[in-house]
Amino acid sequence: MTADGSLPPLTAILDADAASRAGWPLLDLATAYLRGGARLLQVRAKAASGASFLEAGLVNLNSLPDRAAQDAVLRALFDPKEGAGFSVMKTVIGATDFQAASEDWYTYDDTPGDTRLSHFSISRDLGPNGLITYIKRARQAGGEFQLQAPMDYPPDWMLYDVESNQSINPAYYSVLARYFVKYLKLYEKNGVHIDYLSPFNEPGTYTKISFAQIRDFIRDYLGPALAARGVTTRIQFSDIGSRADAADNYPSILDDEMARRYIAALPYHGYDWAGWDRITALQAQYPDLPVWMTEICCAVDQTSGMKFESGDFWGNQIFSDMEAGASAWIYWNAILNEQGGPWLNSPIHGDPDPNSQNSVVVIDSSDHAVTYTGLYYYLAHFSKFVRPGARRIATTGAAEGVRAISFQNANGSRVSELMNSRPEPADVQLDWHGLSLRLTLPGTSITTIQWDG
Repeated sequence: MTADGSLPPLTAILDADAASRAGWPLLDLATAYLRGGARLLQVRAKAASGASFLEAGLVNLNSLPDRAAQDAVLRALFDPKEGAGFSVMKTVIGATDFQAASEDWYTYDDTPGDTRLSHFSISRDLGPNGLITYIKRARQAGGEFQLQAPMDYPPDWMLYDVESNQSINPAYYSVLARYFVKYLKLYEKNGVHIDYLSPFNEPGTYTKISFAQIRDFIRDYLGPALAARGVTTRIQFSDIGSRADAADNYPSILDDEMARRYIAALPYHGYDWAGWDRITALQAQYPDLPVWMTEICCAVDQTSGMKFESGDFWGNQIFSDMEAGASAWIYWNAILNEQGGPWLNSPIHGDPDPNSQNSVVVIDSSDHAVTYTGLYYYLAHFSKFVRPGARRIATTGAAEGVRAISFQNANGSRVSELMNSRPEPADVQLDWHGLSLRLTLPGTSITTIQWDG
């Protein structure tokens, strides 16, 4: 897909048949970029790319008057044949800034002092705008994805004081571990398995808990609680707010062997817009643990994001994270309206008003027009063609304003993603073991080249 719309959605693919018709030599393996050698690098986690399930998304989806139109949007996001095939998604545990089906802040047990969790309930998530409803509808639309779940805050009564000291009282650590277990068990009972639990989202920004305290909580409470109750969900340390924070703080956590045995992946957020070399070094230091980029958004406003050209920024983010070693790339809001909402307002919990953000899909609240943003197309080129279990093929070479990254999928197919950030076309040549493919990349475009195994 290009800026001038000359290619239909998700058809900028040069497969073996197309290459043959164009008179180009067929390549029997995925390409190294611009005359480089190549080697295979395992993408560790069986996940690729996607976005987040949030109530605001389903509120907007349900605003479409026709169920067929709603299902078409879901297929565009989740169906691996007809749409983008998102293969890893974030859901959330309790309220966040876009859990906006109603205006009230909530957790799953807001009864003060309920240490027995007698009032624990996920009933909101089962409603018409609820997260379980959203997840099930995505699966019905063809979705095949893993789920990752972080939490902004536990119930207020587990904190020392929500107004003045939002640290968790350690006396409630065992209760909080049971809180997570109940969440996972009830979701499972209602047909939704959470693959990865990330107990805290951006700790210090939301819940005021230190990395050392999270380590102790996982090691002494959460890990043993999940094991004792036969919960198969794996634990990610927590969603760290930036690449730099992840690189600076993970080593002191992972050097504790008792804590490390419970940790299956290392999430980080991309809000520093830099620091990919730090992620590369972190992955090299702990090669047995996959790193995931689990949240990013808000680099452009909603109106600008609706233009195809805005996708180039996000494409560069995806390229940089995957080149650094990330096994998953997750955007924040999947669906919002043209105003970048609705959002939940709870300043005490770090959720301001206004809080307009940009999304993958935009549904206009007035005329119900559906817009697939530039981000959608760039992200879809990865999620649709780089499938879970892919191995990354190192690529070398350089061309100004052009980037390339290659993968071998588990089914044997090979994929190269080529991105041209220049406004004018770029002529490139891809070589592999003496075979070459020459093509012209349109200005401001992303192109997927795929060969069957």
